[in-house]
Amino acid sequence: MPYNNHIQATRKVDGSMDTAVLFALGLTLFAGLATGIGSLIAFFASRTNTKFLSISLGFSAGVMIYVSMVEIFVKAKTALTDAHGDSLGYWLTIVGFFGGMIFMAALDRILPQLENPHEVKTVEDMDAGPTNDQYAHLRKMGIFTALAIGIHNFPEGIATFMSAIQDPSLGIAIAIAVAIHNIPEGIAVSVPIFYATGSRKKAFQYSVLSGISEPIGAIAAWLILMPFMSDTMFGIVFAGVAGIMVFISLDELLPAAKRYDEAHLSIYGLIAGMAVMAISLVLIA
Repeated sequence: MPYNNHIQATRKVDGSMDTAVLFALGLTLFAGLATGIGSLIAFFASRTNTKFLSISLGFSAGVMIYVSMVEIFVKAKTALTDAHGDSLGYWLTIVGFFGGMIFMAALDRILPQLENPHEVKTVEDMDAGPTNDQYAHLRKMGIFTALAIGIHNFPEGIATFMSAIQDPSLGIAIAIAVAIHNIPEGIAVSVPIFYATGSRKKAFQYSVLSGISEPIGAIAAWLILMPFMSDTMFGIVFAGVAGIMVFISLDELLPAAKRYDEAHLSIYGLIAGMAVMAISLVLIA
């Protein structure tokens, strides 16, 4: 079915959200709020399970890379070649794919940040309190980290939403992968905020707020992109989604997994993520 017809099927006659859109928004909200899980881990866990985090982040990267290259890129290419022919359609797919990567790379360059917003934090960081002259710096660092992660999560929300609209099972896989990678981001936000304010509540709030931009991105996609969706726009957007997710995997997930890593566990997680995604796609086909 042409994608513009598929989009019309996801809307009611009066333009209100139907079940498919609500489902996609719900998945995106779930993925975004996983930053709060990271905050809770920082507050209540006695120590960081680095092996689990390394495997989980590698697994998430494996899911994202596999589904981007095997499913999303292919669907984008099919839509664009159907609309514009094999040659032009393929070139448009390539432009969309690398455009998504360039977009994420540009965000990394322009984000206001004192520290890497995806710098690895552990529960043990909660045990080493700051000196008096570090409190203001920590608070500022925590706020900028939350802002940087929030901006980063906005296109991830678009990616999760668009994938779920096209294929609910695909959306579930991507939402889980994004949620896993949001957990250490929640730790990265909550640790400096907690030390700067002494308040678990404030640290948790900032952590959750950094993830709220994900469903905001989904709402923006629903309100701005979907009314004008065609096979061409769908193909370019979906190719961009694939590029965004591959960039996130290579630039954020795998480096973070390697910093937590012990004995190549992140690579084992990566392979497991690809294998699980491959088997899932066969079973649901």
